[in-house]
Amino acid sequence: MQGTSTRRAIVFLSLLSFAMMGSECRAQAVPAEKADEARIDKLLGQMSIEEKMNLIRGGIEDSTVYQGQAGYLPGVPRLHVPSLRFADGPPGLLTRVPAQAETATMGVAATFSVQDAEANGAVIGREARSLGIDVVLQPFVNIDRDITFARGYNTFGEDPFLTGQMGAAEIRGAQAQGVMAQVKHYVGYDTDSYNVFIDQQTLHEVYAAPFEEAVKAGVSSAMCSYNRLNGPFACDNADSQKTILKGEMGFKGFITSDWGAVHNVRFINDGLDMEMPGTIPVDSPFAAMMHTYFETKPNAGGMPTKLNEAMLAGMLGGTIPEEPNAGGMDFSAFPRDTDKLTMGEALKDGTVSEATVTAAARRVLYEIDRFGYLDGKQKHNVTPQDIEANAAVIRKTAADAAVLLKNDGAVLPLKAEDLGSLALIGPGAAQVDAIGTFGERSPGLTERQVSPYAALSKTAGGSHVTLAVNDDMTGTPVGAAMLSHDGKPGLLRTVAGKMSVDKELNFTKSNGKALPANGTVKWTGTLTVPTDGDYWLYLQVMAARGILSVDGKEIGRTGATKGTVHGDIQHASQDNGFPTTDGLDNVRRSVKLTAGAHAIAIDASGDTSNNPEQIRLNWMTPEAREQAHQAAIDAAKKAHTAVVFVWSRGKPPYWLPGDQDKLVEEIAAVNPNTVVVLNVSQPVAMPWLDKVKGVVQMWWPGDEGGWATADVLTGKVNPAGRLPFTWAKKLEDYAANDPAHPERATKGIEGKTTFSEGVDIGYRWFDAQKIEPLFPFGYGLSYSSFDYSGLKVTTAADMGLDVAVTVKNTGGVAGDEVAQVYLDAPMEKPEGVQFAPKTLAAFDRVTLGAGESREVMLHVKPRSLEYWSTGDKKWVRSADRKVEVGGSSADLKVSGEAK
Repeated sequence: MQGTSTRRAIVFLSLLSFAMMGSECRAQAVPAEKADEARIDKLLGQMSIEEKMNLIRGGIEDSTVYQGQAGYLPGVPRLHVPSLRFADGPPGLLTRVPAQAETATMGVAATFSVQDAEANGAVIGREARSLGIDVVLQPFVNIDRDITFARGYNTFGEDPFLTGQMGAAEIRGAQAQGVMAQVKHYVGYDTDSYNVFIDQQTLHEVYAAPFEEAVKAGVSSAMCSYNRLNGPFACDNADSQKTILKGEMGFKGFITSDWGAVHNVRFINDGLDMEMPGTIPVDSPFAAMMHTYFETKPNAGGMPTKLNEAMLAGMLGGTIPEEPNAGGMDFSAFPRDTDKLTMGEALKDGTVSEATVTAAARRVLYEIDRFGYLDGKQKHNVTPQDIEANAAVIRKTAADAAVLLKNDGAVLPLKAEDLGSLALIGPGAAQVDAIGTFGERSPGLTERQVSPYAALSKTAGGSHVTLAVNDDMTGTPVGAAMLSHDGKPGLLRTVAGKMSVDKELNFTKSNGKALPANGTVKWTGTLTVPTDGDYWLYLQVMAARGILSVDGKEIGRTGATKGTVHGDIQHASQDNGFPTTDGLDNVRRSVKLTAGAHAIAIDASGDTSNNPEQIRLNWMTPEAREQAHQAAIDAAKKAHTAVVFVWSRGKPPYWLPGDQDKLVEEIAAVNPNTVVVLNVSQPVAMPWLDKVKGVVQMWWPGDEGGWATADVLTGKVNPAGRLPFTWAKKLEDYAANDPAHPERATKGIEGKTTFSEGVDIGYRWFDAQKIEPLFPFGYGLSYSSFDYSGLKVTTAADMGLDVAVTVKNTGGVAGDEVAQVYLDAPMEKPEGVQFAPKTLAAFDRVTLGAGESREVMLHVKPRSLEYWSTGDKKWVRSADRKVEVGGSSADLKVSGEAK
């Protein structure tokens, strides 16, 4: 894209070469530019209508080989047209086999490095090859328009240009491994609202723009979204799918519905090609939300009408103690089906023609051929992942993503006197907050997750580092003295009608007492507590599904549920983000108990992983929590420097959960050298910002995040990440959360959410409204400093702009600088056309030694100089634009004119 520095290019190529050395998952040939049209036509001519349908609707894979992936396409075995497996992300892969956790998508965006993005795409593609997957359901290139959107953390930030470049790079990296990428969610899925209205200029320039970059990158397929767009559902929208995506953008791949996003068989007439996921088991929590329309057999009727809310709540992670009123996805608002007409009936009465089915099947077959799958170039067996090669990319990305937000008195990097007396505080110090929140992403490998505390202790030789977690997320086993049944010690265990007694509920590999695989066990009895209080009970499980009940009421359950097509087995990071310190899943619930006896029950059953079942009941009593908190304060008071790790799963939005703000305030009050490490994926309020010396945003860094965090804190890596969103001083400063404009919010007005801010999203809104943010888009400090000079702007051969600027490292250490090019709005604006005050048009991350200067070449593409004319329905070049270049949207050092 831009003129990347030679040094970074060499590092990237070396890393990529190393990452592709694995024999089983070695990069395949890049997909062909075009498929064999004659071959495709011949195959289609040999197919029955039922065989064509098996190319455009999901099916059920044989349970003996099923990998717990999100979707399965049966293919046409008679004609040697292979089946396809679809697996969720981003980032990474979610199947039965745990995959490595990559740096969160927002962290990848923060690198402002297309090389890092492409390397991450290569990791995703290699993981897919290892795990027998054909289609990776990523990248997620919707816009971070509303930070209260439950899926906003999955995006590449608020800017469509940055999103498009990073998303396209990931596509190139993944598809170079011979794996199809499916860009999502097309389009307008930038809010929790299911009824969205976007004007055509904004739709083209902001929300559809990243998808056009995906098309240019050769993406195999696109996923249409759940929401309505300007009236019709996105998967039934001829304007967005046929006119814009397939017409204006020239997209040749296939459009797959999001899972359950089809509400009428006629959707295929308006651009949809494939319905997913196909048949849903009646015992799935999704059964009441998803119905198969591309079915050629007679409709049996009887669509479920009641959501299994307990199962859905469990799948989504439930409500942990720090998030008592946490928000999340509201499935009660999910569009419900009313139409029962299926494809078989539609083909008979002419509602859908066979020609339409053939055209959809042709698009799928086109990509199967383009990727060489007709010639056996796919892989469905599961083989070992390239652990070390992938880890190298993850560690580098996590470090490159680090954004230094504050560094008063050069408190960072940590110096000898800091390391000689250092306190690390918070659960994120004792464990890697690798994934933040479970969802459509890799669950991670707990055995790879070295904590920042362990990494610092190992890399900073001779240091004296103490650890105080404050919020103990593993807890301690509920003691035998607290458990009884029928007035006798211990809990009553029931297995297949046979009863026995267990003094404690503590069966794990770590204590050598794991239970046999695939068992169904129930424990009942009494939990007796000494005092009234808020008790935090932890049901900790692996290789099983579990439910915890107190006084006859279900308190919590594990998230792995049959029929959710999200891995199906229990993963360690599923229900708490942080697994236990010995690698178990952790269902944590706050329960207010009175002194005395309370009935307790634990139900467990194997999760089909065929591994020994591990089940434990731990807790943190009110007294234990108070003691842990005081230990953290004492550790900070005794140390020269305190580093506090804070976290969020995005719930509640804009605030840290629990008492973390209070904790930071208390630590800063007893230690003047306090640094905060953020493991968050969206902006949060920082009421303590003026009271701490340093703040580093480490995002959700992936499995190797402990090492990357230690590298940044000690200066082994000079942080150079940049914010891919604007960090506001308050939630109401964002356009989507402005109380003066309720039509923009999720609830909208009369059920309609209108993006009335138009193209002024993110930093554009803050500029237009003259709102000062806490930190601007593109912001990030360094352990060094940089200067800009000698700007030159010339017209390029493609009629874009070539921008040359000299960047100098004026500090004392080597580091990276992210040069960012912005275009101001033209002085002369056509009537009825909206222009943001300035827009990002190019960027490049360059490495400079101390005192080194270099001329950096950046290219502004012609599209950045154009606007969408609603009246003319085409792209039109704007008038002359002012060009500004600098280190963030609010720190533009040099300017010139674009002719």
